[in-house]
Amino acid sequence: MSEDSESYSTDKSDESSHSSVEYTQCIQDYNDDIETVCIVHDFFVLYGKIPRMTSTQTGDKWFGELFAGHPIRFHDTFRMSQRIFIDLLQTLVQNHELAGSRRTCAREVLAITLFILSQNETMRAASERFQHSTETICRYFFIGIKSLVRLSKEIIKPIDMQFRDAQSHIRRDERYMPYFKDCIGAIDGTHVDARVPVEDQVAYIGRHGTTTQNVMAVCDFNMCFTFVVAGWEGSAHDSRIFNRAITDRNSNFPHPPPGKYYLVDAGYPMQRGYLKPYPDTRYHLQDFRRGSRPIQGNHEIFNQVHSSLRSVIERTFGVWKKKWAILRDMPNYSFKRKTLIVVATMALHNYIRRHPSRTDLDFDVCDGDDSYVYPEAHALTTRRNRNNIIAISNIDPEMVEGVGADEMTRLRNRIANQLQNARRYDMFDICIFLVFLITSNKSYTF
Repeated sequence: MSEDSESYSTDKSDESSHSSVEYTQCIQDYNDDIETVCIVHDFFVLYGKIPRMTSTQTGDKWFGELFAGHPIRFHDTFRMSQRIFIDLLQTLVQNHELAGSRRTCAREVLAITLFILSQNETMRAASERFQHSTETICRYFFIGIKSLVRLSKEIIKPIDMQFRDAQSHIRRDERYMPYFKDCIGAIDGTHVDARVPVEDQVAYIGRHGTTTQNVMAVCDFNMCFTFVVAGWEGSAHDSRIFNRAITDRNSNFPHPPPGKYYLVDAGYPMQRGYLKPYPDTRYHLQDFRRGSRPIQGNHEIFNQVHSSLRSVIERTFGVWKKKWAILRDMPNYSFKRKTLIVVATMALHNYIRRHPSRTDLDFDVCDGDDSYVYPEAHALTTRRNRNNIIAISNIDPEMVEGVGADEMTRLRNRIANQLQNARRYDMFDICIFLVFLITSNKSYTF
């Protein structure tokens, strides 16, 4: 009996052990199958075996539709006319290494670049619009940016490096001629939105209370940039950037010839070739417009005319920032790429302005009213909190006047006296005319 019981127990143990091995093997086979399925799934997803961009309206087809459509629709999307786009494309392809690929032509590369700059669309949104992967869109975008930066080297500069003739804007305006006949342009700085790492933000927080890069630019009276230096921290003083630009031999700064000068504001040093307003006196046009008292004295007269003429750079910044929305809310690119975007958009600005067609909706507004400044000139971004921001002066307390300051001071006093005398003569002529009306007993209808 005991032998039978022992035999039974042994058989049962062997059967149980065999079942356990079979179960373990089954589980292992199941896991292997699951792992194989996952690998196959990942392969198809990662290597594009499952089509993602399946829209029949590809990027080039969409561009072709816009190009053949209404001019305003095309301008609203790419911030230029069809004619300017074609000429720009030809210039970049022939001279500045803009190129596409086997699947993407050069005009689509330029369209991608302008679309992102003007609409400030994300790479994902541009990917959906042009039916390319985000990696492809990003690569083509910066191919276009680099091509525009190459263009900037030949277009962001004065047309005449010797400034032989008075600017036409001054010649045909009796407010400035002949007093400012030797003026060749204006200099100022502007702030462009910048997102920087937390550990670097202190240096980039400028007078607007947000992280920005400070950009100094020179412009002529045709609202074209003739020099730019970008990439400075938002906290940098204008005078510091200015001094570095004019002393750096590699910057190609367009120095004024003898007898010529630029207009600058109080944030810059007075020195030979750079004329600033009188200190401690009303200056900005808004101050004169909302002031309750009339303009008094030759200092205020000079500052009012100086501010009016120098406002061309504010109008230039306004058109530039209105056209390219990316400047008002810069994406999270590297800071070097942000600097390239600033230069690239200024090159586009000049190309559009100097194009023979001379037609552009944004420039036309400023041409029709030389006192109008787009609100975007002073705008940074709508995502920031604008409340309780304290304006910080950008005048360097350690700034000193440069060589030739006395010479420019004498020029400023001479112009101020000439402007004041001209206004006196105008008032005298008006009084003589009124006396003539009274004594002649004649009625005139105005």
